[in-house]
Amino acid sequence: MSLLRITSPHTHTQHSTQRVMLTVIAATLPGLITLTYFFGWGTLINVIMAALFAVASEAFILKLRNKPMPFYLLDCSAVVTGLLLGLSIPPTSPWWLILIGSTFAIIIVKQLYGGLGSNPFNPAMAAYVLLLISFPVEMTSWLPSTTELSFIQSIQITFLGTIGELPLDGFTMATPLDSLKSATRELGLLPNYELYKVAEQSPVFGFRPVLGLYSLGWCQVNLAFLAGGLFLLYKRVIHWHIPLAMLISLVAVSTLFFIFDRSNGSPLFHILSGGTMLGAFFIATDPVSAATSPRGRLLFGALIGLLIYIIRTWGGYPDAIAFSVLLLNLAAPTIDYYTQPRTYGHSKAKRGIAKADD
Repeated sequence: MSLLRITSPHTHTQHSTQRVMLTVIAATLPGLITLTYFFGWGTLINVIMAALFAVASEAFILKLRNKPMPFYLLDCSAVVTGLLLGLSIPPTSPWWLILIGSTFAIIIVKQLYGGLGSNPFNPAMAAYVLLLISFPVEMTSWLPSTTELSFIQSIQITFLGTIGELPLDGFTMATPLDSLKSATRELGLLPNYELYKVAEQSPVFGFRPVLGLYSLGWCQVNLAFLAGGLFLLYKRVIHWHIPLAMLISLVAVSTLFFIFDRSNGSPLFHILSGGTMLGAFFIATDPVSAATSPRGRLLFGALIGLLIYIIRTWGGYPDAIAFSVLLLNLAAPTIDYYTQPRTYGHSKAKRGIAKADD
């Protein structure tokens, strides 16, 4: 009598790679629309160009590797990489910056390691860090949220670096979080100074803080990405462990320090600023480069939240999402090694007692 031997995996799902990537793209739309509304067409232009450059880079490498091009391109993973990079960089980014970032993300960070499923780092965040270190001026130039530019003017910024006959640097200013950090240092603010008062006077925000917490534009951007993240949880595309652990960790540490020094910002200030919600739901949850075990995901997310606060408060870079995620990408294999659940049916071995071989 012969027995049919069935091997793992035993879990079946309707979520193909393409379906997952398309769901992620749909979930980013509220954030993309909100960013475009407050900061102009530049964000939309960034996303489109980054996606096109990423797909072209993927096709080029697949051709060199003699891989079936339609099969790999149709999974839409390159589009998602370009999308996340385009959402992360300023809306005034020149075309060559987008080209460098997109090609680096796909060719070096993804395909050099073997393609989707083999890359140890998040491609979009690795490209973001490369651009930030190599081109700090271009990567920290944002338009005030009150600046109204037409689509044609946004195209001029991307390809010519000017608005009509005026140079771009006459309109741009530092990254919002960076401008706040610089303002607090220049003013020599004492502990317990309310950081949102600086935000209220800064033209980069353009609106009064919501409930005395943060500027209207950036608050709504984060709420839009939060809505998209909840949609991903509802569709079971991502697990709840990483975003929840990251946000709780960030709130906990910011609350602790806020009690003694209000100049570092309140908990709501930190979760509604910069790319916090984008990082929590769309970047840190990358299934390839993140921890995979349930306990590992919790530890992975909690450490990212802790690093975000540390780098934002005492580091040289204001937002810290990319750096925090990449550092934990390095630690993900170790975290998984020590947090993997024991195989079903096996109990923990007792020390000092030799197990007999059956």
